[in-house]
Amino acid sequence: MHKYDVTVTSAAPPEVVWRLLVDARTWPEWSKVDSLDTERSAGLDPFGDDGVGAVRAFRTGRTVTGERITEKIEHRLLAYEDAFNTPIHNLSARIELEPTANSGTVIHWHGTYETNWLMGLIMPRYLQKFMQGMADGLARHAERQKPTG
Repeated sequence: MHKYDVTVTSAAPPEVVWRLLVDARTWPEWSKVDSLDTERSAGLDPFGDDGVGAVRAFRTGRTVTGERITEKIEHRLLAYEDAFNTPIHNLSARIELEPTANSGTVIHWHGTYETNWLMGLIMPRYLQKFMQGMADGLARHAERQKPTG
């Protein structure tokens, strides 16, 4: 079993970070994924509030990975598992949001997964760096969002 574990702090409030997390359509704007593959996704909310059971398929280069939302606690937690994923399997991940004293958000993104022995030689270092980029992208993009309401 391999793991990744990244933490970053954003000046944006949890509500702003949350809106970006639950709306799969925004991920290509702030993350390292190239696009949302709507043909392979299922159960996406048309208003950008994907719920438990939704499968979000993301394309990065030639690879498409599917993630099924397994748990959702408003403004606090988004958990998912792999629905389909070629290089890794048995993925279980959590994105936890914690408000800071100055109205920002600590983003803690961590997960465990398995892979074959060959991929196990390169995947842990690669995925740790990739996920750090995901969390950093989310934090910085959230800071650039206009407040709602």
